[in-house]
Amino acid sequence: MLHINNALIYTMTGEIIENGSILVADNKILAVGKDLYIEGECEEIDAGGRMVTPGFIDAHCHIGIGETAIGFEGIDYNEMTEPITPHLRAIDAINPMDIALRHAYEAGVTTAVTGPGSANVVGGTFTAIKTHGHRVDDMIIKDPIAMKVAFGENPKRVYNSKGKSPMTRMATAALLRDLLFRAKVYMEKRDKAIEEGKIADFDMKLEAMIPVLKKEIPIKAHAHRADDIFTALRIAKEFDIDITLDHCTEGHLIADDLAKEGKGAIVGPTFSDASKFELKNKSWDTPKVLVDAGITVAITTDSPVTPLHHLPLCAGLAHKAGLSEYDALKAITINPAKLTGIADRVGSIEVGKDADLVIFDGNPIKDIGYQTYMTIINGNIVYKRD
Repeated sequence: MLHINNALIYTMTGEIIENGSILVADNKILAVGKDLYIEGECEEIDAGGRMVTPGFIDAHCHIGIGETAIGFEGIDYNEMTEPITPHLRAIDAINPMDIALRHAYEAGVTTAVTGPGSANVVGGTFTAIKTHGHRVDDMIIKDPIAMKVAFGENPKRVYNSKGKSPMTRMATAALLRDLLFRAKVYMEKRDKAIEEGKIADFDMKLEAMIPVLKKEIPIKAHAHRADDIFTALRIAKEFDIDITLDHCTEGHLIADDLAKEGKGAIVGPTFSDASKFELKNKSWDTPKVLVDAGITVAITTDSPVTPLHHLPLCAGLAHKAGLSEYDALKAITINPAKLTGIADRVGSIEVGKDADLVIFDGNPIKDIGYQTYMTIINGNIVYKRD
């Protein structure tokens, strides 16, 4: 067991606890509060009044798939040979030895939702992993977690260069609709064959879309521009499927509309240049505008666009632009956990959740000079500053 005492605890679901304690057993949080009763031997960790938060979470990145300091040999997130590849799985490309993962947990980022890029209209499935480990199978929180779908410039730019569809936004939407129609027919035929005790025909791509149609996982919609965001929502409604709005760069321009839709927003990467036209309205104001409209907001680095270990800095810059300190913390803890369907495991300091905890010298949202004192993942100390 671990006992963290004398801590300033940000549970992210309740009041901030001063001089509080956290008890950890069997990789889970056993108790949180003050003056905890402890039975049996345990390792004592005196936080010395330091700030303790849940491990930080990035809801949209490509860490481990777009590896650091390698180049082509380590870039595995875009299969740019055909625009429809739902059968691809992030878990088959993640290298746990990517040094970016170590940098991430040393900075307090303990969970990464990682997967295919946005070259294809449908790119494959994302997964949620812990950032510490040597075998991806043992790092998984939930797999699959979403089906990557991309709107806007990227698919049309990639396939225009190959002289094939999609070269327009119309074609991107049409290809996605065609896949969803065919997957729906395939699912109905398959279910009927199973009911009749027959062997159903198998199509790996259409099979991969069944969890989307059954609302077991959402589509993870890469959409920067306002019109692309609305197209993503339009198609989700047509097929009655769940959706997350990823990047949502122009979300601040349509905040009232998005509030009516009742969907959250995974915003970013803002800590990078406006490298293409659809990013021209990128702004650090976006998180605050969306939060003020009543929208659940998570902040993303889109690593490796911005290195994942800079996730707290991104939240801090959103705070500097007007987002409250607490909302900035929520945007990299409980909010991404909720938006990606893993809040039963991570995102807050609550009894029964995974013991992913970070102890800081300073405040990572307000203090640019903050340092991580200790990172705990699954109840194990994976980093302690010398």
